[in-house]
Amino acid sequence: MLSAIIILSFLIFFHELGHFTMAKLVGVKVEVFSIGFGKKLLCKEFRGTKWCLSAIPLGGYVQMKGQDDTNPLKTSNDPDSYNSKSPWQRILILLGGPGFNFLLAIIIYFSIALTGWQKLAPIVGKTIPDTPASKVLKPKDKIIEINGIKIRSWDDIKNAITIKEPVKIKVLRNGKILEFKIKPKTEEVKNIFGEKIKRKIIGIIPSGDIVTIKYSLPEAVKVTFEKFISDTTLIVKGVEKLITGAVGLNTLSGPIGIVDVTAKVANLGLQPLLFLTALLSVNLGVLNLLPIPALDGGHIIFNLYEAIFKRELNEDIMVKLTIAGWVLLGGLMIIGMYNDLVRIFG
Repeated sequence: MLSAIIILSFLIFFHELGHFTMAKLVGVKVEVFSIGFGKKLLCKEFRGTKWCLSAIPLGGYVQMKGQDDTNPLKTSNDPDSYNSKSPWQRILILLGGPGFNFLLAIIIYFSIALTGWQKLAPIVGKTIPDTPASKVLKPKDKIIEINGIKIRSWDDIKNAITIKEPVKIKVLRNGKILEFKIKPKTEEVKNIFGEKIKRKIIGIIPSGDIVTIKYSLPEAVKVTFEKFISDTTLIVKGVEKLITGAVGLNTLSGPIGIVDVTAKVANLGLQPLLFLTALLSVNLGVLNLLPIPALDGGHIIFNLYEAIFKRELNEDIMVKLTIAGWVLLGGLMIIGMYNDLVRIFG
């Protein structure tokens, strides 16, 4: 529980730090930097900004001069106010939060890649009956090469067998290197969204052994961005399928679920917890870019409108859209919390 609160608070702090940094960069005064919402429990002023810890630790905010989400009509024309800056400068400030979330995930993945990335070892636990591998491979075979590609982890196997057929596979068995040719077969499976997809398999299941891989600097850069892009794509697809109805609202999770999962992962060790932190950071960045008025993405749309049409959005429309955004987010949070309670206690 404590680890979950610390991680979520840190992610929020880092997100708001992005807004804060970009605001300072373009000369906007930040009046309040708060972790949490509601009543301010503790505040300390430093260099013109009130740094606060608030009662409800489910978010946070940076309040800039002339800008207030709870009152969209609040403005200031002072040179150091949010409103006095160009739409493009405001967009830079808005991008700062999600950008810092993405940066944090990249830093975590890169650090793990350099110090030791724990992955499933490429060791056969067992073969699946009536599959190509069942005829030639045996439990405890260590796969060392596929089609000339060196295999260091189980992830490498999945990628290598999709390149070409038949698969030329080298294994280490009882101290001897053996080579086989295996033709993968195509099977129909369900992905994480419950959709039916086709994939190539040779019919092996990992042993569950763990291998720690330390990547070189160029390799670390490559695997870091591959992991970042993979996570981002997964989250974007999830949002897309939620919007289109391909997956139901019952799959939505809220803060209770996040705390529950974080607490469980914390018991697995530091590296799994770091991976979850990075994934949550990417998730926070992507979701904040959604074009919902109460989120950074919504404000970016407002500023793009102003930049393109050379006039501000009608105040009455902006207020109504902002209220609608808060209602939508509130509704989604309630649904997520309900789903969390059903999953935990149901």
